[in-house]
Amino acid sequence: MEIHASCVKTGCDLDVYVGSSLLDMYARHGKMSEAFAAFDRLDSKNEVSWNALIAGYARKQDQNSAFGMFVDMQRCGFLATRFTYSSIFSFCASNGSLEQGKWVHAHMIKRGHKLNVFVGNTLLDMYAKAGSIEDARKVFSRLEKKDVVSWNSMLTGCAQHGLSKEAVQRFEKMLKHGVKPNQITFLCVLNACSHGGLLKEWEYYFNLMKEYKVEPEIEHYVAVVDLLGRAGLFERARKFIDEMPLDPTAAIWGALLGACRMHKNVELGQLAAERVFELDPHDAGPHLLLYNIYASASRWNDAAKVRKMMRESGLKKEPACSWLEIENSVHLFVANENCHPQIKEIEHMWEKINGRITEEGYVPDTNYVLMHVDEQERESKLQYHSEKLALAFAKEEY
Repeated sequence: MEIHASCVKTGCDLDVYVGSSLLDMYARHGKMSEAFAAFDRLDSKNEVSWNALIAGYARKQDQNSAFGMFVDMQRCGFLATRFTYSSIFSFCASNGSLEQGKWVHAHMIKRGHKLNVFVGNTLLDMYAKAGSIEDARKVFSRLEKKDVVSWNSMLTGCAQHGLSKEAVQRFEKMLKHGVKPNQITFLCVLNACSHGGLLKEWEYYFNLMKEYKVEPEIEHYVAVVDLLGRAGLFERARKFIDEMPLDPTAAIWGALLGACRMHKNVELGQLAAERVFELDPHDAGPHLLLYNIYASASRWNDAAKVRKMMRESGLKKEPACSWLEIENSVHLFVANENCHPQIKEIEHMWEKINGRITEEGYVPDTNYVLMHVDEQERESKLQYHSEKLALAFAKEEY
């Protein structure tokens, strides 16, 4: 900012090159009002200045401003560049704006832009993160050149959406094409093995890291502990942790704790929770997992002690939420909250849906309501789960 003051005194800040760098500096520090002021003062603007501002709004997750500047850029006679599209696609990938991302993709095609690796990777990442795997496959197949980032994005999409075998097959193709895997690649493959329960494959890929001179990091060990824990192989998971060359972190013990919650392993869950509390006492998640373990075992006194510990430590759980996108608007739903402007219509629609599925033999699984209440109250707690509210809203809209 001192240098900025010197620029103002000499009038350099009005130069498009200096001004673009200046607004980029503010944008990268999240100071968008200062960035826009620097942009607005420029005597003349070019694609670089527009792109720097759009990228700043995208990083701040300011949807209206990012898309507004994208439209204004076209109106002012500046054509979008690969940097413009990359910023918009990255933004859409991070906040789930698939429909708007598709609109920008169509705009890019109409403008005659080729799908080079720079833009293609962000577009591929957007479709993969949104769960539109078929579109991700199309983008991947049309890339002029596929680098390690392209392969990693495709592997991540497959792993995150349950296509574990496809992820492994793509990894093998990647090796055949002579693309050298990096740490992220192996993490994607190990996560795919974990989500798909591929017990035979994980050890081979974990050992393969040495062949490619990739040193395992803590994230790779977390993926293995998660895999073994999901499979219920607790003794093997504990041995793997003990033999790690790195000191186990809260993430390692947290993965084991999550598996204990899944399989209702109270004793090992207690041990894992104690380790997490020592390493990361400010995270509410492990406390809730331990509470759930006790509650699922009907150890309500122990569960109450965990809740008391959380209150005394000032720990609060971030509420889970669900969202969906309709006509370029993202609607957010939180369980048992009635802040949506159409909540009455949503509740009415859910009552209709619930009535139909009850007639068809639907019985709510109250095992997931870990509260010391009667069965009727457990069922009512499930009634307004965030996913059910989102489903009812979508049904109401269509």
